[in-house]
Amino acid sequence: MIAGWTQGKHQTATAIPGLELHRWESPTEPHSYMFSPHLCLIAQGAKHILLGEEAYVYDAQSFVVSSVELPLVSKIIEASPEKPYLGLTLELDLQEISQLMLHDSLAPLRERPADRGIGVSKMTPALLNAVERLLELLETPADIPIFLPLVRREIYYRLLMDEQGYRLRQIVMAESHSYQIAKAISWMKKHFDRPFSIGELASHAGMSPSSFHQHFRTLTAITPLQFQKRIRLNEARRLMLVENMDAGNASFRVGYESPTQFNREYKRMFGNPPRKDIKKLQAASI
Repeated sequence: MIAGWTQGKHQTATAIPGLELHRWESPTEPHSYMFSPHLCLIAQGAKHILLGEEAYVYDAQSFVVSSVELPLVSKIIEASPEKPYLGLTLELDLQEISQLMLHDSLAPLRERPADRGIGVSKMTPALLNAVERLLELLETPADIPIFLPLVRREIYYRLLMDEQGYRLRQIVMAESHSYQIAKAISWMKKHFDRPFSIGELASHAGMSPSSFHQHFRTLTAITPLQFQKRIRLNEARRLMLVENMDAGNASFRVGYESPTQFNREYKRMFGNPPRKDIKKLQAASI
């Protein structure tokens, strides 16, 4: 079904809000980006994801859930013209998930240590069936307003009942450390271009500096300063690619005071200096 909707395209937006379909006919180079809470499934092929120094690999027998916005590096590792990579990403509505958690049929959350904000699980028949019905709605657009809320709610329920459910429950529970860190991440996204201290971030999360730093690394696998750096560099890349801004202005826009430092850190993250990297991306999109 995904193959039919993605002919000639790498990425296809759909009539279902938050649902995108993906197709690649060859392995890709590593791609760095900020990834918000999503469900990711693969129908064919395989993908490699890097969070900090931790690697995750998933394929058609598994799925990925991200519960908080994270700086990821990913690449397609199995794809060919004969057997293209086919996958989908579905944005998660954490508010709707929090409302679903109030239902009596959901068992209470057992105490567990905080975990990463992303994880890989084995695909279950029940979740796969719900996702297939979600895709079937694309064939009958008139049915989407009626059935989408029902199917999406079932997908959220299946995720909450899976081993990944703990990750999602933690991120929407107001008293949890994951929820507090998510609040700080939201603040960082809005103020990434200005300097900050760990104490300032901890105050936004309502935590002590030492507890904040520990739980931030647990959730994201990197430090707050590394997180800020990745937000800055990804935004600078977007400014140069989408808004045609030169590297110098992009570096100042995202908060760098030294173009030399910006160029050095940009090359370390993306593999090439800014100008060469943007030319390569522009050539690949033709």
